[in-house]
Amino acid sequence: MNTSGDRLKVLLSECNLSPSDFAAQRKVTPQHVNNWFKRGVPLARLDEIAELLCVRSRWLRNGEGPKHPNPLPRLNSQAARPGVEGPDASLLAAHNHNDIQLPFYSVQARQLKAVDDRYLRLPIRALDALGVDPGDALCLSMPGHNMSPLLPRGTTLAVDRSLTRVVDGEIYALLHNGRLRINSLSRRANGALRLHSQDSDEYPTETYSPAQLKTQHLEVLGWVFWWGHLRDSRPA
Repeated sequence: MNTSGDRLKVLLSECNLSPSDFAAQRKVTPQHVNNWFKRGVPLARLDEIAELLCVRSRWLRNGEGPKHPNPLPRLNSQAARPGVEGPDASLLAAHNHNDIQLPFYSVQARQLKAVDDRYLRLPIRALDALGVDPGDALCLSMPGHNMSPLLPRGTTLAVDRSLTRVVDGEIYALLHNGRLRINSLSRRANGALRLHSQDSDEYPTETYSPAQLKTQHLEVLGWVFWWGHLRDSRPA
């Protein structure tokens, strides 16, 4: 890895982050990121990108010195949550002190249950930057097509179970009559919850009154704070 562009490409791969998703997060075009791969990361964005990817700016720029900052201490226990069956908290241990392994879950018998031996590895400092405690985080697979093209079916999602308060426009995981759903949400003044989809032509906005939320067992599981996927084919 001779250039900062080479190092950036490897870091994105390590974080399971596609160049196009990274470009969207940084509010630049995919061509910008491709140029960074070829020509190196612009000096004006070195600190920003290094902090995001949990590496030292000096290492990203020229490959010198330690790659990672000093690790931060983490909690080793996962808070118990009703309706969720999971692995022992010790399974959250990471391969090294800079990463954390988040467990995958699926919906079985109307509740979340851990998927054996499947994890997503993310940098601890990235979670810290978002205020996400690893003990409150879990991973799911996008169950449908309603959020395409942003979140194609099968996209890996990381969810913060501690944030169930609805912030208009943010994306959340929900259980609806025992079925997993992913939608962006908004609240009406009367307490009604609105579910929005990216593909609004095929999946119109749905509105549920407070009474319907109870009778249809519609529960906000948590805030989707990370997602990533591989394309299913190369361009023709």
